[in-house]
Amino acid sequence: MIDLNHNSGFVYGRSGNETAPLGSRINGRIDAALVAERDTQRARDYLGASRIGEPCARRLVYEFTKTPVDPGKDFEGRTLRIFEAGHIFEELAIRWLRAAGFDLRTEKRDGGQFGFETAGGRIRGHVDGIIVGGPNVEISWPVLWENKALKASSWNDTAKKGVRASKPVYYGQLQIYMAYMGLEAAIFTALNKDTCELYHEHVPLDAAAAQALSDKAVDVLRAADAGDLLPRVAAHADFFLCRFCPFAAQCWQEEQ
Repeated sequence: MIDLNHNSGFVYGRSGNETAPLGSRINGRIDAALVAERDTQRARDYLGASRIGEPCARRLVYEFTKTPVDPGKDFEGRTLRIFEAGHIFEELAIRWLRAAGFDLRTEKRDGGQFGFETAGGRIRGHVDGIIVGGPNVEISWPVLWENKALKASSWNDTAKKGVRASKPVYYGQLQIYMAYMGLEAAIFTALNKDTCELYHEHVPLDAAAAQALSDKAVDVLRAADAGDLLPRVAAHADFFLCRFCPFAAQCWQEEQ
């Protein structure tokens, strides 16, 4: 039995010279573990189709060539937690749709993800799922299904403006996936992480947009092979996309 009145050298809530709050110490260890886990994962050796909608083609060249990000711009543990939580929210959305009678397929018979590859495997995409049937909601099946978990402000903007205007990268992802998967439409589902509200949008295939994105991906591969950098998305470093880009410092040091 522990004698709580006995001075064992242990101070409740503090140990040794540690003065940081308990939560900070625990979270620091969690985040360090996630970063270490991330660092052991094999880097992509292809251009992910989910990224082709990125407005700045130069950034895509940096990403494809595995250019190190600017100092201090790598994903920290908190961001990695957000990414991992997104997978949990996706699992919830899948369960809810299936419970509502939608025949949502997320794996092939061999257990692998649905997806595609082209350009000798240098461009690849893996989709969240395909809905092959379901209740009468005035939509023809099958459709691509893509899910995103968003914070409230981002979710509200998406629900108000639609995915094309609010989330052009996601819209590009949908178009590329539909084109290469031979699907005519998609359902884009956005889950509000704060309220669990769901937004569903029917997105038809835009063949011209998909072709333009495919051409852009080829341009990125060619530039990477040639050791070139494609034009920046903006003329000035204070452009809002540049301010948040992890390659901004080195990009604006490059020759015009």
